[in-house]
Amino acid sequence: MPVFSNDPVTERSLQHSLKDATAFATMTGIGETYLSAFALFLKASTPQIGLLASLPPMLASLVQLLSAWLGRVTGRRKAIIIAGASIQAFAWIPILWLPLLLPEHAVPLLIASVVLYHGGAHLTTPQWSSLLGDIVPPRKRGRFFAQRTRLITAMTFASLMTGGLLLHFFTEDSKTLYGFIVLFSTAIVARLVSIYHLSRMHDPSGHVAALEFPSGRDWWERIRDSNAVRFSLFFALMQFSVAIASPFFTVYMLRDLEFSYLAFTVNTGTAILAQFLTLSQWGRISDVFGNRRILVVTGLFIPVMPLLWTFSSNIWYLIAIQALSGFSWAGFSLSASNFIYDLISPNRRATYLAVHNVLASVGIFTGAVLGGYLGTVMPTELTLFGHSYSWLSPLYGVFVVSTIARAAVVALLTPKLREVRAVREISLRQVIFRVTRMNALAGLVFDIVGSKGDRSAGDKE
Repeated sequence: MPVFSNDPVTERSLQHSLKDATAFATMTGIGETYLSAFALFLKASTPQIGLLASLPPMLASLVQLLSAWLGRVTGRRKAIIIAGASIQAFAWIPILWLPLLLPEHAVPLLIASVVLYHGGAHLTTPQWSSLLGDIVPPRKRGRFFAQRTRLITAMTFASLMTGGLLLHFFTEDSKTLYGFIVLFSTAIVARLVSIYHLSRMHDPSGHVAALEFPSGRDWWERIRDSNAVRFSLFFALMQFSVAIASPFFTVYMLRDLEFSYLAFTVNTGTAILAQFLTLSQWGRISDVFGNRRILVVTGLFIPVMPLLWTFSSNIWYLIAIQALSGFSWAGFSLSASNFIYDLISPNRRATYLAVHNVLASVGIFTGAVLGGYLGTVMPTELTLFGHSYSWLSPLYGVFVVSTIARAAVVALLTPKLREVRAVREISLRQVIFRVTRMNALAGLVFDIVGSKGDRSAGDKE
């Protein structure tokens, strides 16, 4: 295990954070990943799946403001973290049992229970981000979070595959419900283990994520053209564009393609595995060359991901698409997270993170609602100039709309982002090569795309 700090107290806390990450990822992989599948098992409609994916995070994101306010009032950062994590752990009980006890209201009760689950997570987020921002050495930030995210992706992949296999075997015996009971019970235990490691972390005295209110009459003039506002706008609009399609890939695979739980799990797990294989490289690039370049590079690929799903329903083709998706999202997610720490000073980080995440959650909600509506009205056939064209699913139209929206956000807003710390220069082609050089064929493909990207990016800058 790599060492991130020469201070033994800090190093122990960082190691506990890594262990918390593995337990948290187990909960996510074996539990949260299968919430949409559970909703489909309960006969949820496409719009209801959209609400399940978007309404709970949006409502719960407001709890981040409460968390920052509690930090200001109590001055106790770790207590708030433990409280939020505990709420999230025990939220699995109503998630599982309320829909089964009251089946006539199963899906609305599931959505309401998931609000509680996300509320616990969002109560934790500002304080946890503040704590990690204080104890992770700035020069090791990219590598630490890459290592942490690698552990998360590895455990998410392992627990996801385990959950899929369990569901597959239970379904083979016509006992799918028992499979979900086992999965969600395991998620509770995993989060309790996570809470133990969170409780063992050192919280430096005098530090807390507190809500800071804007002061002075010119506060809007001071921030409206800031890099932080531009980044939050970019991130929120990207979340909106992504959410138009992202909640409905599960619907597409399980309902339209009639994938087994095993096929669904393998497809979903491929993206996680691709993230695991590339995160270390993304982390090194982030530390040395900054985060903006990574956002630009991943912006070449993320917009076309939904469109690629419309070309074929072959499972091996879709697995290949998921591999490319995992490669892209690993870089985007890591760089977006690190960019926030670079942008905001520690004393303002809690307020900014709370507002930033609320905006992102609103984007996710509006995008998913739009996608759910489009999924019910998009046609599956079209007559044009006397010729009839048909396709498998109305979700194809949703995927196309998401592609257009993503491309517009990347093209219009990425050039406005600016690196905020001194970093070494690197071309887009070199970024792609550094991440993909483990595979000669992938490197050749991405090198061709990267050479085109360098020219277009140069024109914009």
